[in-house]
Amino acid sequence: MKNKPAFKEALLFWIKLGFISFGGPAGQISLMHQYLVEKKKWISNSRFLHAMNYCMLLPGPEAQQLATYSGWLLHGTRGGLLAGIFFILPSIFMLLLLSIAYVLFGHIPWFQALFEGLKPAVIAIVIAALLKIGKKALKSSLHLVIAFLSFACIFFLNIPFPLIILGTLALAIVLHFVAPAWLGTDQVKDEAEVEVEEEAAYYINSSHTDAAYRFKPGRFLRISLLALLCWLLPFGLYVICFSDPAFWRELSLFFTKAAFVTFGGAYAVLPYVAQVSVEKFHWLTASQMMDGLALGETTPGPLIMVLAFVGFMGGHGHFGGSLLAGTAGLLLTVYFTFLPCFFFVLAGAPLAESTRTQERFKHVLPLLGAAVSGVMGNLAVYLGRTVLLPPGHTPGTVNIFNLCWVLISLLLLIRYKMNMILLIGMSALAGILHFWLFQ
Repeated sequence: MKNKPAFKEALLFWIKLGFISFGGPAGQISLMHQYLVEKKKWISNSRFLHAMNYCMLLPGPEAQQLATYSGWLLHGTRGGLLAGIFFILPSIFMLLLLSIAYVLFGHIPWFQALFEGLKPAVIAIVIAALLKIGKKALKSSLHLVIAFLSFACIFFLNIPFPLIILGTLALAIVLHFVAPAWLGTDQVKDEAEVEVEEEAAYYINSSHTDAAYRFKPGRFLRISLLALLCWLLPFGLYVICFSDPAFWRELSLFFTKAAFVTFGGAYAVLPYVAQVSVEKFHWLTASQMMDGLALGETTPGPLIMVLAFVGFMGGHGHFGGSLLAGTAGLLLTVYFTFLPCFFFVLAGAPLAESTRTQERFKHVLPLLGAAVSGVMGNLAVYLGRTVLLPPGHTPGTVNIFNLCWVLISLLLLIRYKMNMILLIGMSALAGILHFWLFQ
């Protein structure tokens, strides 16, 4: 069995991950799988997928929660906290700098060109991630059917992601009692026997247990009370430290609510956030909301970080163009958006671990992974349509540069296993070069 990684070694990895986590949830999960499972062999594939399936059920950014869960598995609460914090820390500072540049300098052509080069690479990263995740999650005909139905429900019928997950759970429970053979019970057992030797090569494997993984009501209560205190504390500080405390209370309550309804990733909650922040609060315009989405898509970290841009614009506009108020709005938005994420994982992970050895959950959770694969397919189509058929082009025409760069990026990623940071750098340069040649 592989030895436990040193805390310093894991910390350096989490810091690195925060800077290279491009590609949205599919790309980020694939990146974590590549390092944690394939390269470093810290966590086995079965444990990684179990953690992923649990995080997919939670509101909030699943990739950030999966990083928190993985850090908790490796080094307990402090490991989970640092993994989750460093997953978003680089994007916080990048988005803050970009938000300040946005309000100070407006639309800079070469700056936009850099982002235009990044967008096709992001599509390629998502597609490559889908292929890798799908290969792991879609193990039977039933899994393929579930993935297809999941894609069809969200793409054609606009069925919300939570309903898709609940429907998949209901189907899995019914099949467990009515037609267990459809769930591949025997296949799961056979695969488990085959993977025994493979599991032994990992530090966190199917047989790894730890007293810290057991659910303890006292620990759950302590974390719940601490989370509640952390949520209440800023409201007291508003009266002492801020002018117009009513605005900051409104901002805090709004993004707390947004955090609890963020099922299915950022695209599921962005319409709600856009509607309220633009039409009700008037923190920014619809055009500025789209610009914020572009910034969120081209920075590392979860796409839900686009909410930080909304918070920045809210503070900046409400206080007469104050950069300090904008910065406070951004930081408070991040705080109230991600505080529930840490609570859900650090309080709930022991409960999730208690289901790992129960046979019914072993058969049900893979179906959730298949459903999530279908939803990820919808994300790839959504992003691909935006990048390949951007607004302003003649209907039916394709952006040739973006299409070519998607294909080149896919070739570099899949065939030549190019480092993602190198690909991102090349893509940014390609975007600037394309702008200079064809402006």
